Amino acid sequence: MRIGITCYPTYGGSGVVATELGIELAALGHEVHFISYSQPFRLSGREEGIFYHEVPVSNYPLFEFPPYDLALASRMAEVAEYYDLDLLHVHYAIPHSVSALLARQLLAARGRRLPFVTTLHGTDITLVGLDRSYLPITRHAIQESDGVTSISNYLRDATFEKFEITRPIETITNFVNCDVYEPAKDAAHREEARKRWAKCGEPVLIHLSNFRPVKRVTDAIKTFARITREVPAQFLLVGDGPDRSVAEWLAHDLGIHTRVHFLGKQERVNELLPLADLLLMPSEMESFGLAALEAMACKVPAIATRVGGVPELIDDGVTGLLYNVGDVDAMAQGALDLLRDRARLETMRDTARRTAQKRFCANLVVPQYVKFYEHVLSKA
Repeated sequence: MRIGITCYPTYGGSGVVATELGIELAALGHEVHFISYSQPFRLSGREEGIFYHEVPVSNYPLFEFPPYDLALASRMAEVAEYYDLDLLHVHYAIPHSVSALLARQLLAARGRRLPFVTTLHGTDITLVGLDRSYLPITRHAIQESDGVTSISNYLRDATFEKFEITRPIETITNFVNCDVYEPAKDAAHREEARKRWAKCGEPVLIHLSNFRPVKRVTDAIKTFARITREVPAQFLLVGDGPDRSVAEWLAHDLGIHTRVHFLGKQERVNELLPLADLLLMPSEMESFGLAALEAMACKVPAIATRVGGVPELIDDGVTGLLYNVGDVDAMAQGALDLLRDRARLETMRDTARRTAQKRFCANLVVPQYVKFYEHVLSKA
């Protein structure tokens, strides 16, 4: 198939999943065309079978806000017609599904059918889409999509409830390439790599996010502060965003800044995750929890919050530990209990990896998307 993919190309779960999906589809022999305002950050530009098409946006002085959604719709239609795309797959409903709907109508007027699939990722439904100024158009675009998928049952059910959607939505979970995200090859190699941040035998914790308020990165700092009072440890924070400065100052004020390492955005997250003992994910909301899955594949259990779709990923007490939002004392105690009980931690690490392999590996999930595309095209 020839598939057009549109996503936000920045550092965030929906963009990561869309990009990884494109890479996996190309590896299966499909032709993938990314259509966005910049190249997705996980694309190297050298992948076989993957093409990128930039969306130019007018800077005409009349526009206080450049009309990206209209420019995107035009570019979608152009790329689809020129490269004879079979369908579009848009990630994050706003504004991508609306733009795809416009592109479909543009081509329909010229006698060409262009079906599109919308994948719902989270805040496009639970936060942004519920804004009264966006709700009607978001509902309409979802209803008019030729196929709709959701990354968790939680998000699927929330969409039915909050948007009064009457069409079917299929859950296809996020995934991870288990050959890329894997544990360190051996203990000696892992310990040597950890020396950059930690003394021999010193625990390493990690947090991975886009540092938006919903990720509650300051809770991660507070949790780590309680942990390192009793067990000297090191904390790696991967990513960047609006709450980074607040988190940096909090680490300084708590007197732990020499143990907290802000690494910024990293392309090779798969090389950092295996170095950690635990992941801290104290989010206020996660429709799935991709960071936790990537960590699990690397044999790193998560200390996470019991929200959204996280319980569908993490089996509490088996592949990680779940707590109420904001309960930093309990999260810290749970982490301390694991760090002090190495046998239990090792069992949890092994189980987390096996769960990722059995349920969430790319070779299990990506074929579900292919099958879904075929179903959509059979109705077109």
